Amino acid sequence: MRIGELSRRTGVSERLLRYYEQQGLLQPERLPSGYRAYRASDVAVVRRIRALLAAGLSTATISQVLPCLRDDDGEHLVPTCPDLLGELRAERERMTAAIEELELSRSLLDRVITAGQSAMS
Repeated sequence: MRIGELSRRTGVSERLLRYYEQQGLLQPERLPSGYRAYRASDVAVVRRIRALLAAGLSTATISQVLPCLRDDDGEHLVPTCPDLLGELRAERERMTAAIEELELSRSLLDRVITAGQSAMS
């Protein structure tokens, strides 16, 4: 299928599909005419990519973990490589640390706002 059809089937713009290709997440065949030819299975790959992006993973991380995931029931991704769980846990810890830093920043900002409100009263 061509890129327009993949875009229609997945709801992902052609521009974003080309970006996924640049990042190594999709590997369409190139026809002699230069057009990209996608497989029907690429629809599921794009859905996996979108799910992983929604989970907060970067495209660099997705390129590493994507080959080690399969769809369980169309709704859940299941790791298939033994090392993947450790990598995902490390990514989750990184996210948790970032969230904690943001919460601290928000708390400090709240103090400045509160002090400013008191000073202006």
